[in-house]
Amino acid sequence: MSDILEKFNNVDQNAPNTVGRDGTFTDELEDTLKDKYLSFRLGDEDYCLEIRHVTEIVGIQKVTEVPDMPHYVKGVVNLRGQVIPVIDMRLRFNMVGRDYDERTCIIVINLRGGQYQVGLVVDTVNEVRSIEEMNVSPPPKSGTGQCAQYIRGLGKVGEDVKIILDANKLLFEDEQLAAISA
Repeated sequence: MSDILEKFNNVDQNAPNTVGRDGTFTDELEDTLKDKYLSFRLGDEDYCLEIRHVTEIVGIQKVTEVPDMPHYVKGVVNLRGQVIPVIDMRLRFNMVGRDYDERTCIIVINLRGGQYQVGLVVDTVNEVRSIEEMNVSPPPKSGTGQCAQYIRGLGKVGEDVKIILDANKLLFEDEQLAAISA
């Protein structure tokens, strides 16, 4: 897993002139990130997030609990002097929780033009994948469960299907989370 973390975290550091002064990506970087997704696993399923949201991947950190938060918000971490809320994605999707291990990681994402930074606890990070837009189908209409609202689409990769999440919908339905991020 350290190989995946090292490769991913070195990508942004080696890309000169790609991030604007406001923390958002420039057009040059947006073009290179088009159709790129970070694939991660929760239980037996693979999920993806648009790579443009991902700033880094870190190993599991000491999480400080914050009272009166939704059950899936584990608390906050201090990442190089910045306090970042942490969401356990298993709990967010109403899955059974599990103990963290050496493969458990936190995917740190930026949302809303760099306004918010949030950490997502996942079982393991798989890889960065290219999924062309023509291979992304809309989410199923029959999905009536709470988790269905977070799905942006289904990406076809060979014989496999990856669940592509909409990061903004995933995180901002609760104003409490936005408040702790500010």
